[in-house]
Amino acid sequence: MRLALVTNGAADIQRAKIDRFSLAGLFDHIQIEGEHGFGKPEAVAYLHAMRALGVEARDAWMVGDNLEWEVAAPQRLGIYAIWHGHLGRGLPPTSAARPDRIITRLSELLT
Repeated sequence: MRLALVTNGAADIQRAKIDRFSLAGLFDHIQIEGEHGFGKPEAVAYLHAMRALGVEARDAWMVGDNLEWEVAAPQRLGIYAIWHGHLGRGLPPTSAARPDRIITRLSELLT
């Protein structure tokens, strides 16, 4: 399994977080909006990450806590979208996004 970290924000701030938590070695590709000039929910952000990993949309999963950026936008490209509803409250009743899967803990991805 190949992993990418795709995050929005300024390069220096996001790189500092990645360094502070020693995340770089856990990912095959790290993509920061401030370094690439594009970010979620732009289609190019997901397409670039998939190209970097050498995968097609049908073989990719996107996991995140933003219903537009990590569910609706990736699904439009054919990516399997997993919403991390870490508060355990379920989907907001007004949400138009319908994740392919909902988790409350990242460890649930292993099952």
